Amino acid sequence: MRVLLTTCSFQDTPGPHHALLESQGWEIVRERGPLPESRMLELAGEFDAFLCGDDDITRAVLDKSLPRLRVISKYGIGLDKIDIPSTKELKIPVLFTPGVNHDTVAEHTFALLLAITKNLIFSVDSTRAGRWDRKTGNELYAKRIGLIGLGRIGQEVAKRAAAFGMEVHGFGNYWPEEVAAQYGIRRHDTLESLFSSVDIISPHTKLGADTHHCVSAERIAFMPDGGWIINTGRGELVDAAAVIAALDSGKLAGYATDVLDQEPPPADHPLLHHPKVIVTPHIGSRTFESVPRQAMKSLVNLINALAGHGEIACANGVL
Repeated sequence: MRVLLTTCSFQDTPGPHHALLESQGWEIVRERGPLPESRMLELAGEFDAFLCGDDDITRAVLDKSLPRLRVISKYGIGLDKIDIPSTKELKIPVLFTPGVNHDTVAEHTFALLLAITKNLIFSVDSTRAGRWDRKTGNELYAKRIGLIGLGRIGQEVAKRAAAFGMEVHGFGNYWPEEVAAQYGIRRHDTLESLFSSVDIISPHTKLGADTHHCVSAERIAFMPDGGWIINTGRGELVDAAAVIAALDSGKLAGYATDVLDQEPPPADHPLLHHPKVIVTPHIGSRTFESVPRQAMKSLVNLINALAGHGEIACANGVL
Protein backbone atom coordinates (compact mmCIF):
# COMPACT_ATOMS: atom_id res chain seq x y z
CA MET A 1 0.00 0.00 0.00
CA ARG A 2 1.62 3.26 -1.17
CA VAL A 3 0.18 6.63 -0.07
CA LEU A 4 1.08 10.14 -1.22
CA LEU A 5 0.85 12.55 1.73
CA THR A 6 0.96 16.22 0.73
CA THR A 7 -0.78 18.23 3.43
CA CYS A 8 1.78 20.23 5.45
CA SER A 9 -0.52 20.81 8.42
CA PHE A 10 -0.92 17.05 8.86
CA GLN A 11 2.84 16.54 8.71
CA ASP A 12 3.93 19.50 10.84
CA THR A 13 1.49 19.44 13.76
CA PRO A 14 1.82 16.94 16.62
CA GLY A 15 -1.09 14.70 17.44
CA PRO A 16 -2.38 11.12 17.52
CA HIS A 17 -2.67 10.99 13.73
CA HIS A 18 1.06 10.35 13.40
CA ALA A 19 0.95 7.15 15.44
CA LEU A 20 -2.17 5.95 13.65
CA LEU A 21 -0.58 6.55 10.27
CA GLU A 22 2.60 4.70 11.23
CA SER A 23 0.59 1.75 12.60
CA GLN A 24 -0.91 1.04 9.16
CA GLY A 25 2.33 -0.28 7.71
CA TRP A 26 1.90 1.70 4.50
CA GLU A 27 4.71 3.17 2.45
CA ILE A 28 4.31 6.92 2.85
CA VAL A 29 5.75 9.34 0.30
CA ARG A 30 5.78 12.85 1.74
CA GLU A 31 5.60 16.03 -0.33
CA ARG A 32 5.12 19.68 0.69
CA GLY A 33 1.86 20.81 -0.84
CA PRO A 34 -0.12 22.37 -2.26
CA LEU A 35 1.33 20.80 -5.40
CA PRO A 36 0.68 22.18 -8.89
CA GLU A 37 -0.60 19.95 -11.67
CA SER A 38 2.91 19.63 -13.11
CA ARG A 39 4.27 18.03 -9.92
CA MET A 40 1.19 15.85 -9.45
CA LEU A 41 1.68 14.53 -12.98
CA GLU A 42 5.26 13.63 -12.12
CA LEU A 43 4.09 11.66 -9.09
CA ALA A 44 0.86 10.14 -10.44
CA GLY A 45 0.61 6.48 -11.29
CA GLU A 46 2.56 4.98 -8.39
CA PHE A 47 0.08 5.38 -5.54
CA ASP A 48 -2.90 3.53 -4.17
CA ALA A 49 -4.19 6.59 -2.32
CA PHE A 50 -3.74 10.34 -2.05
CA LEU A 51 -3.93 11.94 1.40
CA CYS A 52 -3.99 15.46 0.08
CA GLY A 53 -4.50 19.12 0.84
CA ASP A 54 -5.17 21.67 -1.90
CA ASP A 55 -3.16 20.01 -4.65
CA ASP A 56 -4.24 20.25 -8.30
CA ILE A 57 -5.90 16.91 -8.97
CA THR A 58 -7.04 17.44 -12.54
CA ARG A 59 -8.41 15.03 -15.13
CA ALA A 60 -4.92 14.55 -16.48
CA VAL A 61 -3.63 13.66 -13.01
CA LEU A 62 -6.51 11.24 -12.46
CA ASP A 63 -6.00 9.54 -15.82
CA LYS A 64 -2.31 9.04 -15.14
CA SER A 65 -3.06 7.76 -11.62
CA LEU A 66 -5.14 4.84 -12.91
CA PRO A 67 -5.49 1.95 -12.67
CA ARG A 68 -3.64 1.95 -9.34
CA LEU A 69 -5.33 4.85 -7.53
CA ARG A 70 -8.14 3.56 -5.32
CA VAL A 71 -9.16 6.55 -3.20
CA ILE A 72 -8.52 10.25 -2.55
CA SER A 73 -8.77 11.43 1.05
CA LYS A 74 -8.94 15.20 1.36
CA TYR A 75 -7.63 16.87 4.51
CA GLY A 76 -10.23 19.66 4.84
CA ILE A 77 -13.51 20.49 3.17
CA GLY A 78 -12.58 22.51 0.08
CA LEU A 79 -12.89 20.37 -3.05
CA ASP A 80 -12.37 22.96 -5.78
CA LYS A 81 -8.86 21.72 -6.60
CA ILE A 82 -10.17 18.21 -7.36
CA ASP A 83 -11.98 17.42 -10.61
CA ILE A 84 -15.03 15.98 -8.88
CA PRO A 85 -17.04 15.16 -12.06
CA SER A 86 -14.10 13.13 -13.36
CA THR A 87 -13.72 11.26 -10.07
CA LYS A 88 -17.38 10.27 -10.34
CA GLU A 89 -16.94 9.12 -13.93
CA LEU A 90 -13.80 7.15 -13.05
CA LYS A 91 -15.40 5.84 -9.84
CA ILE A 92 -12.67 7.12 -7.54
CA PRO A 93 -14.05 7.91 -4.06
CA VAL A 94 -13.23 11.37 -2.73
CA LEU A 95 -13.37 11.64 1.05
CA PHE A 96 -13.35 14.86 3.09
CA THR A 97 -13.61 16.17 6.66
CA PRO A 98 -16.72 18.27 7.31
CA GLY A 99 -17.53 19.45 10.81
CA VAL A 100 -14.04 19.65 12.28
CA ASN A 101 -12.68 23.15 11.61
CA HIS A 102 -15.62 25.59 11.73
CA ASP A 103 -14.83 27.00 15.17
CA THR A 104 -11.19 27.76 14.44
CA VAL A 105 -11.91 29.30 11.02
CA ALA A 106 -14.61 31.50 12.56
CA GLU A 107 -12.11 32.60 15.22
CA HIS A 108 -9.56 33.46 12.54
CA THR A 109 -12.20 35.43 10.66
CA PHE A 110 -12.65 37.58 13.75
CA ALA A 111 -8.92 37.83 14.34
CA LEU A 112 -8.59 39.34 10.86
CA LEU A 113 -11.65 41.53 11.32
CA LEU A 114 -10.38 42.96 14.61
CA ALA A 115 -6.87 43.44 13.22
CA ILE A 116 -8.01 45.33 10.10
CA THR A 117 -10.62 47.54 11.78
CA LYS A 118 -8.37 48.49 14.71
CA ASN A 119 -5.17 48.98 12.66
CA LEU A 120 -3.43 46.35 14.74
CA ILE A 121 -0.61 45.54 12.29
CA PHE A 122 0.23 49.22 11.80
CA SER A 123 0.37 49.72 15.56
CA VAL A 124 2.55 46.69 16.24
CA ASP A 125 4.92 47.57 13.40
CA SER A 126 5.23 51.04 14.93
CA THR A 127 6.09 49.92 18.44
CA ARG A 128 8.48 47.21 17.21
CA ALA A 129 10.34 49.91 15.32
CA GLY A 130 10.65 51.93 18.52
CA ARG A 131 7.99 54.47 17.55
CA TRP A 132 4.66 55.40 19.12
CA ASP A 133 2.60 56.06 15.97
CA ARG A 134 -1.14 55.91 16.55
CA LYS A 135 -3.98 55.59 14.07
CA THR A 136 -7.65 55.78 15.07
CA GLY A 137 -9.57 52.57 14.56
CA ASN A 138 -13.19 51.41 14.53
CA GLU A 139 -15.30 49.43 16.96
CA LEU A 140 -17.36 46.46 15.78
CA TYR A 141 -20.37 47.22 17.96
CA ALA A 142 -23.43 48.02 15.80
CA LYS A 143 -21.50 47.43 12.58
CA ARG A 144 -23.35 45.46 9.90
CA ILE A 145 -21.72 42.27 8.66
CA GLY A 146 -22.84 40.40 5.55
CA LEU A 147 -22.18 36.67 5.37
CA ILE A 148 -22.18 34.89 2.01
CA GLY A 149 -23.04 31.33 2.97
CA LEU A 150 -24.51 30.07 6.24
CA GLY A 151 -22.99 26.63 6.53
CA ARG A 152 -21.10 25.59 9.64
CA ILE A 153 -18.46 28.32 9.39
CA GLY A 154 -20.90 31.05 8.45
CA GLN A 155 -23.09 30.14 11.41
CA GLU A 156 -20.15 30.30 13.81
CA VAL A 157 -19.17 33.72 12.46
CA ALA A 158 -22.77 34.87 12.92
CA LYS A 159 -22.72 33.67 16.53
CA ARG A 160 -19.55 35.63 17.27
CA ALA A 161 -20.80 38.70 15.44
CA ALA A 162 -23.96 38.70 17.55
CA ALA A 163 -21.83 38.47 20.69
CA PHE A 164 -20.01 41.64 19.58
CA GLY A 165 -23.35 43.42 19.20
CA MET A 166 -23.15 43.48 15.41
CA GLU A 167 -26.08 43.44 13.02
CA VAL A 168 -25.86 40.21 11.02
CA HIS A 169 -27.04 39.85 7.41
CA GLY A 170 -26.85 36.75 5.25
CA PHE A 171 -27.25 35.35 1.77
CA GLY A 172 -27.20 31.74 0.64
CA ASN A 173 -29.15 28.83 -0.75
CA TYR A 174 -28.96 27.08 2.61
CA TRP A 175 -30.82 28.96 5.31
CA PRO A 176 -30.82 27.51 8.88
CA GLU A 177 -34.05 28.98 10.22
CA GLU A 178 -33.38 28.28 13.91
CA VAL A 179 -29.88 29.75 13.81
CA ALA A 180 -31.09 32.77 11.84
CA ALA A 181 -33.82 33.40 14.39
CA GLN A 182 -31.49 32.92 17.35
CA TYR A 183 -28.94 35.47 16.13
CA GLY A 184 -31.31 37.78 14.30
CA ILE A 185 -29.77 37.20 10.87
CA ARG A 186 -31.48 39.27 8.19
CA ARG A 187 -31.97 37.35 4.96
CA HIS A 188 -31.22 38.80 1.52
CA ASP A 189 -32.42 37.36 -1.77
CA THR A 190 -29.60 38.84 -3.85
CA LEU A 191 -25.95 39.59 -3.32
CA GLU A 192 -26.56 43.15 -4.49
CA SER A 193 -29.04 43.62 -1.66
CA LEU A 194 -26.56 42.17 0.84
CA PHE A 195 -23.67 44.37 -0.29
CA SER A 196 -25.77 47.52 -0.18
CA SER A 197 -26.87 46.83 3.41
CA VAL A 198 -23.63 46.12 5.25
CA ASP A 199 -20.28 47.59 6.29
CA ILE A 200 -18.39 44.28 6.16
CA ILE A 201 -18.55 41.37 3.71
CA SER A 202 -17.30 37.91 4.68
CA PRO A 203 -17.73 35.03 2.19
CA HIS A 204 -18.08 31.50 3.58
CA THR A 205 -19.29 29.59 0.55
CA LYS A 206 -17.89 26.88 -1.69
CA LEU A 207 -15.85 27.94 -4.68
CA GLY A 208 -17.51 27.06 -7.97
CA ALA A 209 -18.45 28.55 -11.29
CA ASP A 210 -21.36 30.40 -9.67
CA THR A 211 -19.32 31.82 -6.77
CA HIS A 212 -16.04 32.64 -8.54
CA HIS A 213 -15.43 36.38 -7.97
CA CYS A 214 -18.76 36.72 -6.17
CA VAL A 215 -17.06 39.68 -4.50
CA SER A 216 -16.72 41.76 -7.65
CA ALA A 217 -16.20 45.39 -8.60
CA GLU A 218 -19.88 45.72 -9.45
CA ARG A 219 -20.98 44.44 -6.04
CA ILE A 220 -18.35 46.34 -4.06
CA ALA A 221 -19.81 49.48 -5.64
CA PHE A 222 -23.07 48.79 -3.76
CA MET A 223 -21.32 48.98 -0.38
CA PRO A 224 -21.21 52.20 1.63
CA ASP A 225 -17.86 53.95 1.47
CA GLY A 226 -15.21 52.85 3.96
CA GLY A 227 -16.22 49.21 4.35
CA TRP A 228 -14.11 46.10 4.83
CA ILE A 229 -13.90 42.65 3.26
CA ILE A 230 -12.68 39.60 5.18
CA ASN A 231 -11.90 36.36 3.35
CA THR A 232 -11.16 33.05 5.05
CA GLY A 233 -12.82 30.98 2.32
CA ARG A 234 -11.04 30.78 -1.02
CA GLY A 235 -8.95 33.41 -2.74
CA GLU A 236 -10.91 33.13 -5.96
CA LEU A 237 -14.17 34.12 -4.25
CA VAL A 238 -12.82 37.68 -4.37
CA ASP A 239 -11.73 39.62 -7.44
CA ALA A 240 -8.35 40.82 -6.16
CA ALA A 241 -7.98 43.49 -8.84
CA ALA A 242 -11.38 44.92 -7.93
CA VAL A 243 -10.46 44.98 -4.25
CA ILE A 244 -7.18 46.79 -4.92
CA ALA A 245 -8.97 49.38 -7.05
CA ALA A 246 -11.55 49.91 -4.28
CA LEU A 247 -8.82 50.25 -1.66
CA ASP A 248 -6.92 52.77 -3.77
CA SER A 249 -10.04 54.84 -4.41
CA GLY A 250 -11.07 54.85 -0.75
CA LYS A 251 -14.23 52.86 -1.42
CA LEU A 252 -12.89 50.14 0.87
CA ALA A 253 -11.03 50.87 4.10
CA GLY A 254 -9.34 47.48 4.22
CA TYR A 255 -9.11 43.88 3.06
CA ALA A 256 -7.99 41.03 5.31
CA THR A 257 -7.54 37.56 3.87
CA ASP A 258 -6.20 34.15 4.79
CA VAL A 259 -6.38 32.89 1.20
CA LEU A 260 -5.06 33.97 -2.18
CA ASP A 261 -5.78 33.00 -5.76
CA GLN A 262 -2.28 31.50 -5.94
CA GLU A 263 -0.75 29.70 -2.99
CA PRO A 264 2.05 30.11 -2.22
CA PRO A 265 1.91 33.49 -3.97
CA PRO A 266 4.69 35.04 -6.02
CA ALA A 267 6.76 37.58 -4.10
CA ASP A 268 5.31 40.41 -6.18
CA HIS A 269 1.64 39.52 -5.59
CA PRO A 270 -0.03 42.94 -5.25
CA LEU A 271 -2.03 42.04 -2.15
CA LEU A 272 1.09 41.18 -0.16
CA HIS A 273 2.42 44.73 -0.14
CA HIS A 274 -0.69 46.91 -0.09
CA PRO A 275 -0.82 49.11 3.05
CA LYS A 276 -4.56 48.51 3.53
CA VAL A 277 -4.33 44.72 3.28
CA ILE A 278 -3.58 41.99 5.81
CA VAL A 279 -2.63 38.57 4.45
CA THR A 280 -2.09 35.47 6.56
CA PRO A 281 -0.71 32.29 4.91
CA HIS A 282 -3.82 30.06 4.92
CA ILE A 283 -3.64 29.29 8.63
CA GLY A 284 -7.33 29.72 9.48
CA SER A 285 -7.73 26.08 10.48
CA ARG A 286 -4.10 25.48 11.48
CA THR A 287 -4.33 25.22 15.25
CA PHE A 288 -3.09 22.59 17.68
CA GLU A 289 -6.74 21.69 18.32
CA SER A 290 -8.13 21.69 14.77
CA VAL A 291 -5.28 20.00 12.87
CA PRO A 292 -5.43 16.71 14.81
CA ARG A 293 -9.22 16.62 14.35
CA GLN A 294 -8.91 17.10 10.60
CA ALA A 295 -5.95 14.76 10.30
CA MET A 296 -7.64 11.98 12.24
CA LYS A 297 -10.83 12.39 10.24
CA SER A 298 -9.00 12.26 6.91
CA LEU A 299 -6.96 9.24 8.03
CA VAL A 300 -9.90 7.32 9.52
CA ASN A 301 -11.85 8.03 6.32
CA LEU A 302 -9.00 6.49 4.32
CA ILE A 303 -8.56 3.46 6.59
CA ASN A 304 -12.28 2.70 6.57
CA ALA A 305 -12.63 3.18 2.82
CA LEU A 306 -9.79 0.75 2.14
CA ALA A 307 -11.24 -1.73 4.63
CA GLY A 308 -14.71 -1.41 3.13
CA HIS A 309 -16.50 -0.67 6.40
CA GLY A 310 -16.81 1.93 9.13
CA GLU A 311 -17.78 5.60 9.14
CA ILE A 312 -16.70 7.44 6.00
CA ALA A 313 -17.42 11.01 4.86
CA CYS A 314 -17.58 10.74 1.07
CA ALA A 315 -17.91 13.91 -0.99
CA ASN A 316 -18.65 12.53 -4.47
CA GLY A 317 -21.11 9.72 -3.76
CA VAL A 318 -18.93 6.97 -5.26
CA LEU A 319 -18.86 4.77 -2.12
